[in-house]
Amino acid sequence: MIKSMTGYGRGEAIVEEQVATVEIKSVNHRFLDLNIKFPRNLAFIENIVRTIIKEKINRGKIDIFINYKNNKEGDFKLTYNQKLAREYFDCFNEIAKEFDLPNDITTSRIAGFSDVLSMEEVPGDQEEILSVVKLALDNALEQFLSQRNQEGENLKNDLLEKCDYLSSMVDKIEEREPIIIADYREKITEKVKEFLEDTQIDESRIAAEVILFADKVCNDEETVRLKSHIQVMKSDLALDEPVGRKLDFIAQEMNREANTILSKSNDLETSNIAIEMKTQIEKIREQIQNIE
Repeated sequence: MIKSMTGYGRGEAIVEEQVATVEIKSVNHRFLDLNIKFPRNLAFIENIVRTIIKEKINRGKIDIFINYKNNKEGDFKLTYNQKLAREYFDCFNEIAKEFDLPNDITTSRIAGFSDVLSMEEVPGDQEEILSVVKLALDNALEQFLSQRNQEGENLKNDLLEKCDYLSSMVDKIEEREPIIIADYREKITEKVKEFLEDTQIDESRIAAEVILFADKVCNDEETVRLKSHIQVMKSDLALDEPVGRKLDFIAQEMNREANTILSKSNDLETSNIAIEMKTQIEKIREQIQNIE
């Protein structure tokens, strides 16, 4: 199934009083560019999340936002900054000596200074946190992938229509070629008649000139390759694998053939068709940039 590289998904998981939310956003990118943002206390989940995402997504600039909150009454511990307390104590001693004052510093007073004592929440069980975050991630991925798949299906249908239209223009160029050659034969015959007046026309010379002209303006190779490229693109659009890069290469080759047809053409109608083909191929290339 063709997948778009743009998408959005949001998932939430609530287990007892633990709440995790995950948001996933993506835009086009040549490769997989994964950016995960999470609270500092969730750093241990980063590699796990990266592994999960890489199993599901091949290309795109992916931004993932993870939040976790435990509403249960957590365990807390009081931590004592011994080094800072010693510095406070030494400073008070220096002040007392310098000004010949009694040192009235007390334990409770030192403990009241900033950062000497601090309350920290004891981290929860990592396996428990991970299970809640993974549940939210699964929910977000389900929505995200569903959106990418739906948009990918729309892209596929649009590209198939554009390929069919491009194929019809190739047919017009092939239909136009014998008409161009016949018109050229008629024009050269008329010119020779005017030049020679009553003298007998050498049909073999005219035929030789027409053959040279036909060889010069012949687009058989280009139209055959174009048809082949169109067929390959339509076949690849039916594959259940990432094909964005391959389709982009095929579109470049299509454009190369259209350029050759345009450069060889000395017929206004053929030139207009070739220009329209180039326009259509550019539209195809723009759409392909959205495909994984």
